[in-house]
Amino acid sequence: MSPEELRARILLERGPLLAIDKPAGLPSTGRALDDPDCLQHAVIARAGTMVWAVHQLDADTSGVNLFTTERRAVAPLKDALSAASTHKRYVAVVHGRPDWEAHVETSPIGQATETSLGVTPDGRDARTELRVADRAAEHALLDVRLRTGRTHQIRIHAAHLGHPLVGEEWYRSPPCDEHPRQALHALRLSLDGPFHLDVSAPFPEDLQRLTARLGLDPSRCEGR
Repeated sequence: MSPEELRARILLERGPLLAIDKPAGLPSTGRALDDPDCLQHAVIARAGTMVWAVHQLDADTSGVNLFTTERRAVAPLKDALSAASTHKRYVAVVHGRPDWEAHVETSPIGQATETSLGVTPDGRDARTELRVADRAAEHALLDVRLRTGRTHQIRIHAAHLGHPLVGEEWYRSPPCDEHPRQALHALRLSLDGPFHLDVSAPFPEDLQRLTARLGLDPSRCEGR
């Protein structure tokens, strides 16, 4: 990512905090600090010093990604992300038309097979709050709030409910080829306490085109 591209994606820059609108197709972090194919590398280059990712987004998930230039801030920021008062909102485009308006999914998530995560009885506690924002003929737009932060949590819970994400490759059989990436966007992150912040990432162009094609209205997820 070029310095100009990164500059245009900065949502918040305050003290040691940096919130970036991560593009789809770019991991939050790489296998090494000098890995150029990750968002962290671009943020380090801009800051001119070490920068830590406070949380991870899947490579193909777009939206709000939080970083810090202070190592001592990482642990308290992670604690803040886990607080009950924290709001982590996502927008997801899924297959099917849920027969519910709102649902709270609490199935535990863990290692389901040697190579894949999934819902499993001995998994870790997970809580995902889902609301149907809009419906089309064969798809729906979900407003999702994460109350825990398990790997692939939204993707796994959505598939478990019978509504896998459009573009889902891992948790749908056969994999979905309707969109080149899973249709998931980290819309908003709000923290209370000493790190108080409230940042939102605009709905990306590829998902705007997808929702328009499917007859879904992403504006129904705004302002909630």
